[in-house]
Amino acid sequence: MARDEGAQPRDRGNESVARAPGSAWDVLLAFLRLGLTSFGGPVAHLGYFRAEFVERRRWIDEHGYADLVALCQFLPGPASSQVGIALGLLRAGFAGALAAWVGFTTPSAVALILFAYGVSRLGDIAGSAPLHGLKIVAVAVVAQAVWSMARSLAPDRPRQTLAILAAALALWAPSTFGQVAAILAGGAIGWGLLRGETRLAAASLGVPVSHPAALVALGLFFTLLVGLPIAAAATGDHGLALLDSFYRSGALVFGGGHVVLPLLQAAVVPPGWIGNDAFLAGYGAAQAVPGPLFTFAAYLGTAMGPTPSGWQGGVLCLAAIFLPSFLLVIGALPFWDALRGRAGAQAALQGVNAAVVGLLLAALYTPVWTSAILTPKDFILGLAALLLLAVWKLPPWLVVILGALGAWAVARLA
Repeated sequence: MARDEGAQPRDRGNESVARAPGSAWDVLLAFLRLGLTSFGGPVAHLGYFRAEFVERRRWIDEHGYADLVALCQFLPGPASSQVGIALGLLRAGFAGALAAWVGFTTPSAVALILFAYGVSRLGDIAGSAPLHGLKIVAVAVVAQAVWSMARSLAPDRPRQTLAILAAALALWAPSTFGQVAAILAGGAIGWGLLRGETRLAAASLGVPVSHPAALVALGLFFTLLVGLPIAAAATGDHGLALLDSFYRSGALVFGGGHVVLPLLQAAVVPPGWIGNDAFLAGYGAAQAVPGPLFTFAAYLGTAMGPTPSGWQGGVLCLAAIFLPSFLLVIGALPFWDALRGRAGAQAALQGVNAAVVGLLLAALYTPVWTSAILTPKDFILGLAALLLLAVWKLPPWLVVILGALGAWAVARLA
């Protein structure tokens, strides 16, 4: 397989992969392909990102990627999209962050805007065999990611035990509280017990954001969070009200797209901006497209009655719900990068990363496994997808296509 032009050989030992700066155009193309093929939800997206940017392109090493995932688990908003924004930022600066977001979100956003106009029938395939096949492929993608990350981030008995305990906690308390508690406990245990396992070198990620710029981003995040509702109430402008509702939904939700559903429903249905039936129809369509579920905002903005609506409203709502993610990633990443270079912080990150492996393991069971593996035939298709990914090293986008075709063929033969 031809190597990416920006790829560099892996360093020996524990240091980060040396990488040359890339262009925003390269970032856009890489994430656009993922935006077209990344079915399966946020946990599967992290698996796709790892396969593409850690293993194939080598834009970042395993430990650096795990540290990004750990940071985005702490932040409110869509964790997988935030990891994508961070990868784009590290690769090509602010333009790269924007390119990563545009590439990853555009396919699903366009599909949902078209659905809102009534020219798509995506909602009719929400329970179809090909879509079920995509869910099965997501099981294989997540399983491969969990296994590979566990080998690197939980290589010994203490960290393997910590990962299993984190998975148990996440399954026992399936909520944002359980996830955050598992990560905090992992960090505390790592800080106290894993100092002898600290990596000798934690090379800087090379964040192209100064600390003053990061503070400006964090200040803008809180200013908008407080100021938008005041401005909307003072002016009575519907556009500002939309901006406020979707910004708050993106700024205050932990746990991904499914968790944001009740926030959005409470924001747009009671005021009469959209009917509940139309809301639920769009939500069903959002689950039938690749990419982040937060692009559901594009459908809502397009389908609303009051103006701004149509595609302009869709773009406004889409930008508003993702804006907090940009500000938080830009604001937090420089400080996170500096912190991870300290000995005590490295020990804590050993525990945090082991806990993240446990959280991914819990997510592999539910909702990924429980929503996809329903029959022995599903299990066989899942094993076949894992074989193609892990043994034959086929690219994930090709396995996605084969999985959809395989599920369709099985349904026709049943």
